[in-house]
Amino acid sequence: MSINRPVNIGLIGAGRIGSFHAQSVARRLVDANLVAIADPAPGAAEKLAAELGAPNAYTSLSELLANRDIEGVVIATPARFHTNIVVEAAEAGKAVFCEKPMALTLEDADRAIAAARAGKVPLQVGFNRRWDQAFAEGRAAIDDGKIGSPQLIRSLTRDPGPFDADPAKIPQWTIFYETLIHDFDTLLWLNPGAKPVEVTAVADALVRPDFADKGFHDTAVVTVRFDNGSIAVAEANFCAMYGYDIRGEVFGSGGMVTMGDVRRSSMTLFDKNGVSNDTWRRDTDHFVHGYTAQLAAFVEAIRTGEVTGPTGEDARNALAIALACVGSVSERKTVKLIN
Repeated sequence: MSINRPVNIGLIGAGRIGSFHAQSVARRLVDANLVAIADPAPGAAEKLAAELGAPNAYTSLSELLANRDIEGVVIATPARFHTNIVVEAAEAGKAVFCEKPMALTLEDADRAIAAARAGKVPLQVGFNRRWDQAFAEGRAAIDDGKIGSPQLIRSLTRDPGPFDADPAKIPQWTIFYETLIHDFDTLLWLNPGAKPVEVTAVADALVRPDFADKGFHDTAVVTVRFDNGSIAVAEANFCAMYGYDIRGEVFGSGGMVTMGDVRRSSMTLFDKNGVSNDTWRRDTDHFVHGYTAQLAAFVEAIRTGEVTGPTGEDARNALAIALACVGSVSERKTVKLIN
């Protein structure tokens, strides 16, 4: 399939990240049209569609999928709905971009992958760090052999504080399924060709210790061993008071690459109070290029039928580590992965 005109996109889910993706399609991509938005919350789709000039707004997913003008959908609903929507969209013949995580069980991941394969539609998953310039250049250096064989790999996510969410409303294991899932994909991507063989995880409620006995986790450290001998560490915390901190590092037999910086730029202020830097405070500011680039790649996948970004299989591989983390924390043991 090759399409020369702008591609028609429908958005499913008009929340925070969905609204940002809608803005990207409508205002940042020159070769895509935002033609429809669906959200079950009364007025949510209509309001966002009016702001962005999208001609169609629905409260029903089936109505959006029945729109024959739509060639691809961007799924940005709560995670528990992702798999069923991927399947319905694929069965309707729509190309699919799904926010992470694509699924919460391996069975659902397989179901989503199979639906896309049966429908012969592209399936891309939203691991936006791959599109960040620093991370992309780090992977290129690894591919070029500039650091030798990877030995130690690190990825971290520290969300900006203060933490003001209600822990009672956060699904259990969110720190693995929705936060560290990015880091798991990053570790796999920065160690090309290697497979994880065992996972050890520890987690606790250090930001909100009053919710520790309710199964809430806001802090975690994960160790992953790979079949090429390399060892990786991922860590997350929900409250970095100094800003939104996303970093990666790969140390190898011949050198090292580091990626990411909490500082907004290399500008440093020197004044009567000392030395200071402004820091990133929102993911949509830090990764605006990455978020846009991944949707541009999705549009190209619709044009060509070839997915160059993270696939359903990539999402399944990251999920396998997340599930192993849940088992490791629950049973206080190292979990071996079956490849």
